Amino acid sequence: MRHGTQHADVVPVVPVVPAELAAALRGGPFHVALRAAITARGLPLQRVQHHLSRYGVRVGVTSLSYWQQGARRPQRPESLRAVRALEEILQLPDESLIRLLAETAAPSGPDRPTGRSYRSLVEASDVLERLLSELEAPLDSGLHTIGHQDHVRIGARRELLARESQHIVRAHTDGVDRYLAVHHGDPGCAPERIAVHALENCRTGRVRWHRDTGILVAELLFDTRLHAGDTFLFRYAFEDGTAGASCEYVRGFALAGGQYALQVRFDEEALPVRCHRFSQHNPAAPRSGRQDLRLSGSHRSVHLVEPRVRSGMVGIGWDWD
Repeated sequence: MRHGTQHADVVPVVPVVPAELAAALRGGPFHVALRAAITARGLPLQRVQHHLSRYGVRVGVTSLSYWQQGARRPQRPESLRAVRALEEILQLPDESLIRLLAETAAPSGPDRPTGRSYRSLVEASDVLERLLSELEAPLDSGLHTIGHQDHVRIGARRELLARESQHIVRAHTDGVDRYLAVHHGDPGCAPERIAVHALENCRTGRVRWHRDTGILVAELLFDTRLHAGDTFLFRYAFEDGTAGASCEYVRGFALAGGQYALQVRFDEEALPVRCHRFSQHNPAAPRSGRQDLRLSGSHRSVHLVEPRVRSGMVGIGWDWD
């Protein structure tokens, strides 16, 4: 029996395990068992994260999502503490998840991602979680996305020159007055030289960046405090141009919902020979949904539209030669 602080909203451990979950716990692998346990208990990942925080363990929703998808594995001491807490939160037998990790041990290293692109690696990294923590990101942002548009510009040197984004959101809690925007630069970028521009209905607050991974997080402060049910529209941009040739732009979504549109526009001095759209269920999965895209005439752009976003990744790639 475990010893420790009891939490009022966590049901005491009585491992009554549904048959399907029991089979996953017996046979594994770890990510299948974890996903089955979370599904069986009917807890959204934000709620799981909340319970973990009450056990003194901080794990991001992105990490939890990747753990249950098999895209990365908990291996650091803090991550293993989280797994033991998950056994209690999800009402599982003691050592059931830890045993599966031991049986399918991966090469040593910190929560190593598998088979992912550079952008996916950055998105999944602990660096992003640390930067969000420095900016006191809440467990729940209080916002649902209704619509989101990204306009990416590729420069004459084939570099990612800039990205402008417009968001339409609806608050589901009172008092929301900011949004944390994330920019993932291409390999070799200099995030300290990337400029943040608040274009409409917001202003720039604190900015944090990490040189080695090219992550930049900017706090965008609204000009009002939203009430639950309020909608809000804001625009911002990142002026980059600090890296070498770019070959794709990828957007990841932890949660489903809302419309997403992505447009990539190329300089007339640097036109790709081919463009395509793609999607990916998670960073460990193969890319699918490939569709060739044709450059529009004088505007030299391609685009995609997702009428309703699903969790995962969607993007546009292109070939230069």
